[in-house]
Amino acid sequence: MPDFRAVTDAFAVSPQIFPSDVDSAAARGFTLIINNRPDGESPDQPSGAQIQAAARAAGLAYAYIPISGRPTPVQVAQVRAATAAPGKALAFCRSGMRSIVTWALGQAEAGAMSRERLVSLGAAAGYDLAGLPPG
Repeated sequence: MPDFRAVTDAFAVSPQIFPSDVDSAAARGFTLIINNRPDGESPDQPSGAQIQAAARAAGLAYAYIPISGRPTPVQVAQVRAATAAPGKALAFCRSGMRSIVTWALGQAEAGAMSRERLVSLGAAAGYDLAGLPPG
């Protein structure tokens, strides 16, 4: 069973997903998959094109925003824009950490949530966001 971790009603993160997990995402009401994992990071991961094909076949939107290390301001803005659309988004990377950090930075920059709230939401989803800059 996929490890989709709800952060808010409209946003969740996950460690690496596989094409076979996409139907489960659709069944759980996700309308967008955000892939934050660069292709070729690990030999056992599916390609972004494979995830994208599965997402399209399931009727889901797909965004490829690969992040190596810390997210750039452009990547933060891209994730923020993608998650601003109506619907429910699932973002993934190797562990989910890059995905939640990138999303949280965008929320903080937009003034949508306080740092304390973001740290709390991260902890509830199993991620330590204590290193987020003060908002």
